Amino acid sequence: MLPHVILHNQVSVDGRINGFAPDLGLHYQVASRLKMDAHLAGSNTIFNPNEPIPPEGAEAFEPPTTKPDDPRPLMVVPDSRGRVRNWHVLRNAGYWRGMVALCSDSTPGSYLTYLRERHIECIVAGRDRVDLPAALQELNARHGVETVVGDSGGTLNGVLLHAGLVDEISLLINPCLVGGTTVHSLFRAPDPTSPDSPVQLRLTHLEKVNEDLVWLRYKVVKSSST
Repeated sequence: MLPHVILHNQVSVDGRINGFAPDLGLHYQVASRLKMDAHLAGSNTIFNPNEPIPPEGAEAFEPPTTKPDDPRPLMVVPDSRGRVRNWHVLRNAGYWRGMVALCSDSTPGSYLTYLRERHIECIVAGRDRVDLPAALQELNARHGVETVVGDSGGTLNGVLLHAGLVDEISLLINPCLVGGTTVHSLFRAPDPTSPDSPVQLRLTHLEKVNEDLVWLRYKVVKSSST
């Protein structure tokens, strides 16, 4: 069974996801109300090649200890190219009960060994890249994951949306305009090819969460062919 997928982002009024200072505390406070079983983040979001990675301690190679009733979500990262090398940082943060890497048949064997040595669970789905529908179904089968909250950049958002995997959009609208031509937008996808290309949404929730910031939730109106 495919989990229910919600994309949760904090954006400017003009739909930018960077170029302003988001309120991260509020971001995750609102995200907790979505009652996620798994937190999905893109490898570009998790791994910044320009930032040094803290050294691993001995605990990075020890099996994680979790309780069956642990309420924390899983951290799930699609990483077919084997780029993420800071899993120990994520684990030490303490926000998640476990780590899952989504890989493909093209993922380097050395990276799969890296994951095994650190007891990072791996789901292999797809040939050249991660088959997201199959990987999400496997998350449900292995862990009973029913709700996945995506908190990532525009590339993964676009892939999920255009694959028909997204059920809801959750947006915290910051009271600012960023503009520019190099800052990132909420979705990165091919240009529309017809008037029917835009994905239709239906507003389900509107809430003013502080003096100037608004939380919107939309249901994705899926076509019959999706």
